[in-house]
Amino acid sequence: MEGEMDVDTPEQRGTKRPVEENDVSGPPKPKRIKALDPDVVNKIAAGEIIVAPMHALKELIENAVDAGSTSIEVLVKDGGLKLLQITDNGHGIDVGWPGHDMLDRDDLPILCERFTTSKLKEFEDLSSIGTYGFRGEALASISHIAHLTVTTKTAGSSCAWRAHYGDGKLVPAKPGQPAAPKATAGRGGTQITVEDLFYNVPTRRRAFRSASEEYAKILDVVGRYAVHCAGVAFSCRKHGDSGVSVSTPSAASTIDRIRQIHGSAVANELVEFKVSDDKLGFRASGLATNANYHVKKTTILLFINHRAVESTAIKRAVEQTYSAYLPKGGHPFLYLDLEIEPNRVDVNVHPTKREVNFLNEDEIIEMVCDEIRSKLAQVDSSRTFLTQSLLPGVQTIETLQPSSKDDAADGKAAATPKTPAPTKRPYENNLVRTDSKIRKITSMLTPAPIPSPSGQGTSTEPGILPPPIQDDGLQYEITDRQPLRIALTSVKNLRSAVRATMHNTLTEMFASHTYVGLVDERRRLVAIQSGVKLYLVDYGLACNEFFYQVGLTDFGNFGVIKLDPPPKLVDLLQIAVDAEKEEQADGNNPEAASILANAAELISRTLVERREMLDEYFSMKVSEDGELLTLPLLLKGYVPSLAKLPRFLLRLGPYVDWTGEEECFRTFLRELAAFYTPEQLPVLPSPPSRDLSANPITEVGQERAQTSAEGAMEGNEDPMIQARRAQMMRMLEYAVFPAIRSRLVATSRMLKGVVEVADLKGLYRVFERC
Repeated sequence: MEGEMDVDTPEQRGTKRPVEENDVSGPPKPKRIKALDPDVVNKIAAGEIIVAPMHALKELIENAVDAGSTSIEVLVKDGGLKLLQITDNGHGIDVGWPGHDMLDRDDLPILCERFTTSKLKEFEDLSSIGTYGFRGEALASISHIAHLTVTTKTAGSSCAWRAHYGDGKLVPAKPGQPAAPKATAGRGGTQITVEDLFYNVPTRRRAFRSASEEYAKILDVVGRYAVHCAGVAFSCRKHGDSGVSVSTPSAASTIDRIRQIHGSAVANELVEFKVSDDKLGFRASGLATNANYHVKKTTILLFINHRAVESTAIKRAVEQTYSAYLPKGGHPFLYLDLEIEPNRVDVNVHPTKREVNFLNEDEIIEMVCDEIRSKLAQVDSSRTFLTQSLLPGVQTIETLQPSSKDDAADGKAAATPKTPAPTKRPYENNLVRTDSKIRKITSMLTPAPIPSPSGQGTSTEPGILPPPIQDDGLQYEITDRQPLRIALTSVKNLRSAVRATMHNTLTEMFASHTYVGLVDERRRLVAIQSGVKLYLVDYGLACNEFFYQVGLTDFGNFGVIKLDPPPKLVDLLQIAVDAEKEEQADGNNPEAASILANAAELISRTLVERREMLDEYFSMKVSEDGELLTLPLLLKGYVPSLAKLPRFLLRLGPYVDWTGEEECFRTFLRELAAFYTPEQLPVLPSPPSRDLSANPITEVGQERAQTSAEGAMEGNEDPMIQARRAQMMRMLEYAVFPAIRSRLVATSRMLKGVVEVADLKGLYRVFERC
């Protein structure tokens, strides 16, 4: 029998080949050449193009992007072998079949036939192809090895149409039913469902190891296109899971997409590069990690003319480029978008389009690597460390306060208490400072004269912080007033708006930070530590957002600051008006000056008319005579600058929307937050004998040195500014940032106010290469 195994003799292997019955005794004849059955041809072609579920998904994603989609959703079951569904919002597929009134647009019936495409007409069109697909074999191949369902709706169609395919042809959904597409409900775009992939190729199906491994490959494909396709939102999830494995919004930037897919460790260390050459006809751009980042395996997201491809030559050249910057065994991350003139690229060299050939390959790769090398050299050259034996004005560890009376008597320094060493000592680059009293950044700066607690003379002892500043003129009292439960829809909407813009990583950083010290009072910078990283934070921006959120959470339940004696609103407003007039006069704006003429009276009358609402919601009491009795207290232990009070009152007129409830609350709380935001202070002056400009440790240190010299030439600093500076240092450290740590919901707008300046692990890597 044909194909029967021969088991008569154990030494024989394989199967017997059939021979003609009438040709047993004669010599063997050559076998006849026959045409393969079309079904066999189609299955062979399908096996070359669709090797795994990830290849089917890649083809479907490219079709969706070609269709102008801005949102692509992927649903996977059992690694794509049981179910692979992709939904887009593109322009859809035209519907037509015999008997329908759209015979001239019969795209759906021939959708899954081989070599049917809307992107290519002649072979010469390959020289200028600008789309992902062009052969028309993807859907045809899938239909020969899986059950394929297409649901589509165009903008001009009144409903969606669903069609089922098998072996490239329309098939009925169930036996006995017609094969023609059926009208159904659906949204604009196309949904393609691939079920039971390789159901008729059992050998290929059994070759897959596990569903989780195939799902990981699918996530890699989705992640690559999610990074590259700007303006397209991607999501991917397992069937039955409520959460998504990949989710990128359409408005996200490339760096944000990389952060979402590959993590912040990669996104925080990226450098941008661009290179082009008209002679070679290419333009390259991308993002590459600097020398602070390295992993055990190179990751390259390579797109040539927007196709996700692989290139061994590019990978080898990139690894050679990074070998001079990374430690042994370290590999980089690279995203490269390479655009080459279409007539220089051959896209039809691989069945799955995984590889392409292009002219001047060596020259283009060399230019790209040279540009990456120059960017890495710029970053690496900035790692210059200037050292000296002792910074000016810094005391040694022996000058710290003694921990006991006996040590003080003996003149010994107090040693920092040490905890018992664990059985396994951690690496030093993983140590995290958790005690803010160990060292302050202010101890590394030049000391300034600080008013003594008694107010007589000044304390100039370096490195010693002043005692706690008392809140002059403020007395805290506890009242028996019961907190109000606020159920206003407008307040709930404002709170929801804050939560909607929450930045998870930034919120976690603030929630786990350790306050290091005040860096620059003029630019309002403080240093905080989170984990093993050091950050510079714009505390003006952070405080503005924090006090706005305090206003929302404590709405209607503020404390009060009593003003005794209470000032007149008109008097305070007139101060602000006069200041504004001077500014407008300098700018020669007579129209603005005329508007300000009656501003004090108008705004005062507005606040008096709304005094009941101001008292009930904001704890801001105004008498009938126009006296300001109280102000809202947002944070105990923090005193806003009362010098900003006139301008705050003045802005309540034109910058608060008194007509709508939600907008009124939002704008008023924004102005209140601006009033509570710490003011900018002049840079701390220092004695003229100190010349810090000879020690260019940081840019901040240089500006402090320059401004300090100017301040010293003009004379001593104003005592009121001295007191406010000392008060600000205490309030930021002991009131504001502890409250920020426990209450702040960091929003995306705060990203521009946070800069990472040091990473302990990164510094260790630098010194390892030295």
